[in-house]
Amino acid sequence: MAPRLVPEVTMGRSVVAIVLLLACAASGCRASTTLEPEAGPTSSSADVPLGTPSASSGARETEPRQAPPTVSPPGPLTGDLLPADLLVHSPEPLEEDLVAAVAEVPGVVHVEPIALAQVAIQDRVVNVAAVDAAAYRRFTTPGSAGLQEAWDRVAGGEVAVVPALGRRLRDEEGYLRLGNDRDAARVHVGALTAQVPQVDAVVNTAWGTELGMRPGNALLISVDRLVAPQRVRPAITRLVGRDVSVQVLGPDLDVSAVQTAVLTGGSVAQAVGSFSYRVGTAGRIVPQQEWVAGHIRTEAVPILGAVTCHAVMLPQLRAALAEVAASGLSQEIDPDQYAGCYHPRFIAGSTQLSLHAFGIAVDLNVPGNQRGTVGEMDPRVVAIFERWGFAWGGRWSWTDPMHFEMDRLVEVR
Repeated sequence: MAPRLVPEVTMGRSVVAIVLLLACAASGCRASTTLEPEAGPTSSSADVPLGTPSASSGARETEPRQAPPTVSPPGPLTGDLLPADLLVHSPEPLEEDLVAAVAEVPGVVHVEPIALAQVAIQDRVVNVAAVDAAAYRRFTTPGSAGLQEAWDRVAGGEVAVVPALGRRLRDEEGYLRLGNDRDAARVHVGALTAQVPQVDAVVNTAWGTELGMRPGNALLISVDRLVAPQRVRPAITRLVGRDVSVQVLGPDLDVSAVQTAVLTGGSVAQAVGSFSYRVGTAGRIVPQQEWVAGHIRTEAVPILGAVTCHAVMLPQLRAALAEVAASGLSQEIDPDQYAGCYHPRFIAGSTQLSLHAFGIAVDLNVPGNQRGTVGEMDPRVVAIFERWGFAWGGRWSWTDPMHFEMDRLVEVR
């Protein structure tokens, strides 16, 4: 039996309840009627706790399950809700005296330390926060903050995700794999609910430790309602330094601020490293040159010729292509249809980074392998790439058969 949804909507909860009762009275439906919010961008404010995974669901176990890390339940919502006005994000934990100094900046009324990192899910880099649910929920929307079951589930080891993204990326069993590494953790999606701007998913602090996130490397900041966040930002920037991201939160990315990319979720993420970047034009980003110089290389590989990728991936890419050639399959990869490896950009139409921005993905035979199709990739080529530590986008729920991304480290001898 598939997990049931618990009905909940951020706006007008009592109105929704009345409408459902009237509908039931007219149609004779039973009390177990559930409400699934409409899919798509308009549903981003919907708050829905999801059913827990069930051994009787009939779904095939794909790997052993371990009990998720838990923390104490947050209890009922206490205190006033707070606007999420500014976000400070650093690659490393912020020192306590620095956090105290930020809290004393004129106009700042509250600061809340969180852990913030990015995980790669199907070539989409998702912002994940590890939080104290009792404190963090006060920064979310009223409907989300008041959804007790959602925060109990986060404390109990599940993940809460913004609705549109959660529906798109969770697997058939209702899990997210937090990272593109083959050994990355799978976390059950416990709720689809609105988060603060620039946060896509939240887990508890124990999960943060399990994932290797850096505790306290980010700060949510509320300012006085009579003070514009833009007026407070310069003083905070002077305290934390210009290389640390200080952005004004809102529905759109603050393009004037330095951004921070910190991959987590496994050994590949650790090898890739973190970097700061600025938002460029036409969906591009401008990473800090020190990271580019230290990690991005242009080298020759079989079949494709010169490619520009992350240094950690090049040996595995070279080995995979060499085996393709040795197997007599060179004709199955057209170098004229190669669409590149390192591309410092967002995913088209979004402000989420692609793994191409880290240089650990390649797109092959593009014309015949478009997103959402079965594609024309030779399965023997796919098998070779998978042996050499690559995941294939043709296996995703929304397929991308041109796409191969590094999902584990393989020693090349």
